[in-house]
Order: sequence, then structure tokens, then C-alpha cells
Amino acid sequence: MAIKQFVVKGIASGELKPGDRLPSEAELVDQFKVSRMTASRALRELQNSGIIVRLPGVGSFVAEPAPQSQIIQIRNIADEIRSRGHEYSATVVQNASEKANRKTSPLLGVALGTPIFHSIIVHNEAGLPIQLEERFVLAAAAPEYGTRDFTQMTPNEYLTKVAPLERVDHTVRAVMPDGRARELLQMKDGEPALLNIRQTWSKSRVVSYARLTHPGSRFEFNDTFTVA
Repeated sequence: MAIKQFVVKGIASGELKPGDRLPSEAELVDQFKVSRMTASRALRELQNSGIIVRLPGVGSFVAEPAPQSQIIQIRNIADEIRSRGHEYSATVVQNASEKANRKTSPLLGVALGTPIFHSIIVHNEAGLPIQLEERFVLAAAAPEYGTRDFTQMTPNEYLTKVAPLERVDHTVRAVMPDGRARELLQMKDGEPALLNIRQTWSKSRVVSYARLTHPGSRFEFNDTFTVA
């Protein structure tokens, strides 16, 4: 579609920059000699792809690049957000001590009844939820986990100090989040999410199992590595 190509190529060439205002639907109809329905559909598809932002009664604008996170390198999400020049904050939904049950014991490779911690935290970038972190932690590896204030220090930052990383397993997939995750992440109905399942080891044992859920329209993973 000519309108979509015009926008995408303009962004790629640098002619259109984040925050630039796009022509109105009426202007696009006149410029590309298409129907109002075609112009509206093109803008809607660009919006659904996260390429533009449409503000009712104001206009359409080139979207800011989606925040990116590296998959191979484990970085503190608070540091990632601040490196982009944005304010970081966290909302702790829960941080409780539990006993490993039939669902959670296999995640940490422990016996039923083993003491663990279960935390749920929403990480925010510039006031907008960017990651929902649900984490199970082996209490023996991080005995003070349940008492930490994770609005001041992220679980990643704390665990790196008390249980230095030895091994990390990653799984990344697209998912449709459940209602609770959608509410906590302030996602629209029908919007997919990116799920990163991360299992970490220290001193030859599993220390934590985390499910990191990100709104698909506001986040992407990327990484670069060299093959010897």
C-alpha cells in the first residue's frame, strides 16, 4: 500500500523522525488519490504495528522506537530504562514466602514443601508499565529476598549480588496474556505480549525462575553477537 510504504520509507531514510506529524487522512486521500477508507485503513495498520501514534482530534505522529532488551546479556531493567533517559519506577504487587507445590517445585528443581519466595512486580518506564515480572526464588539461595524493598532495588540487582550468575536459560515466545496481566500492564483487549521465561543458576543449583511479560506494542528484544 502506497501510504504505508511512504511512511515506512520516510522513517528508514530519516526524512520522518519520532514525533513528526503525518498528513491528515484528507491530505493523504488527495496526495495518493485513494479513498478515505483506504487512507484510514493504512493509518490504522501503521498504528497497530507500533509505527505511528494516533491522537483523536490531534493527528497522527511517528512513534518513538520501541524499547529494546538484550536476550543473551542479562541487564537490570532499571538500568536499561534509565539509559534511554526515562524515569524508572516499580510497583510491588506481592513478595511472599511459600512452600514449593506441584506446579512450582519443577520450576526450581526442588522437593515439594521447599521454602521459596514468590514475587510479582510491575516495572514502569516513564510511568507506563513495560514489564510484568513474576518470579520464584529458592529461599536457601537468597534468604532475605522476602524482606527486600523492590521499589528501590530490582530482584535482578539483588540476586546478582547474593547469588552470582553461573548459567541462564531463556525461552521467548508470543502469548496472549490473561486478564490480570493485561490489567497490570494496561494493555488493550486482543493485544499480544512477549514472554521471556528465564531460569538462572548459581553454585550449580537453580536460584530463580521468572516469567517476564511485556506489551507487544511497546517492547522488543534484540541482541548482537560475534561468531568466532
